[in-house]
Amino acid sequence: MSKRDSPMVAHLLDALEEKGYRDTAPRRAIVQAIAQTEKHFTAEDLRAQLPEVGRATIYRSLKLLLDAGVVCRVLLEDGNLHYQLSHRGHHHHLLCVECGVSEDLTGCDIEDQLKNVAAAHQFQVSGHWLEIYGRCLNCALPAAASL
Repeated sequence: MSKRDSPMVAHLLDALEEKGYRDTAPRRAIVQAIAQTEKHFTAEDLRAQLPEVGRATIYRSLKLLLDAGVVCRVLLEDGNLHYQLSHRGHHHHLLCVECGVSEDLTGCDIEDQLKNVAAAHQFQVSGHWLEIYGRCLNCALPAAASL
């Protein structure tokens, strides 16, 4: 198996290398596992999938991928922290509380509101994170039909 066996693996490794991080075998294994994941995942999911990679290495690698902007955090309604590939830079999420599907929300105008709130309170914003919980169309339709 090539070290960059898919375009996504190459993209993730390139993002790390652009930030000055070395391409190590454990990081490569983590990146390959993430690239093959189609939905959100936890650090513990990666641990189960990669028992040969240490917990600290997984968490450090996730932090580096977050900092590189190629992975984002998803906080589920139950408080569990998940991750997923980030294809669009900074964005927010719509999360279905029934089936767990996550949809990226881009074009949100919260940036302007944050600037106003920060200015009003003489506060320097270093970041923000927004998750919107509800029901996706597939889960909402059966509930609406039963009314």
